[in-house]
Amino acid sequence: MSANTLTIPAGVLYYEIQGTGPLLLISQSGEGDAGRTADLVRHLADAWTVITYDRRGLGRSTVPATTVSVSEHADDVHRLLAHLTREPVAMLGQSLGAAIGLHLAAAHPGQLSLLIAHEPVSPWLLPEPERARHRAELAALRDLYLAAGLPAAIKEIARVLGITAGDAEPDLTPHPMDAAREAGFDFFIRHDFQAVIDDPGPGDLSACPVPMIPAAGERTPPDVFDARCAAELSKLTGTGLLKFPGGHNGNLSHPRAYAARLRDVLAARPAPIGSTP
Repeated sequence: MSANTLTIPAGVLYYEIQGTGPLLLISQSGEGDAGRTADLVRHLADAWTVITYDRRGLGRSTVPATTVSVSEHADDVHRLLAHLTREPVAMLGQSLGAAIGLHLAAAHPGQLSLLIAHEPVSPWLLPEPERARHRAELAALRDLYLAAGLPAAIKEIARVLGITAGDAEPDLTPHPMDAAREAGFDFFIRHDFQAVIDDPGPGDLSACPVPMIPAAGERTPPDVFDARCAAELSKLTGTGLLKFPGGHNGNLSHPRAYAARLRDVLAARPAPIGSTP
């Protein structure tokens, strides 16, 4: 595994590269930094060169702690990919990472050969009044965090996103709630929640040439916010909704099974030309 940083207009973006083969970018969910999907990457790195990164505001990426937009997150990924390769790459976006992928696909379609969008947190995909209701739901979560702290907010976030505990694979890498994760959650809830609430969407995706696969967890309740966004993306793109093992965070709780499903999906598509930078 190699680690490096890229200077961006707002500061520095930290990224990691591991494996051999065509390039696969993973954009994580929540407070997840480059190492959050280590178990998933481990089951992909024999066939894919996997890029992960610390989203701005998290971990080792340094940017001012101010409100950020989803399109700015997408611009960071654009700059990272432009730095690493001139060829299109496959991208797996998880939750906020999926929302970022949708913006990247619209703004820079030549950089992606495929986007797998797992439960994008993108209220703009939803019809009104559902859109307004879920935006208000996210605002209430942020207010709860500011008033009652992280434990109360995490419990409610799990309810809103349909995240269920238990039934995880054995021998997972531990990710304790240490100071770094607490700081990541703070930025995520304070700033990224607002970015999702304010996100107008990237425009008309129906004309976007990037192949997209809307995805959802097998255990995610179909009526929760993120699953509804995935279902609406499926309608928009005319592509069937692909189910992955686990729930909203199946890539973390079921990395072996999730990687196996992902490998099948990627194998069914022409491999992108890009390889290890």
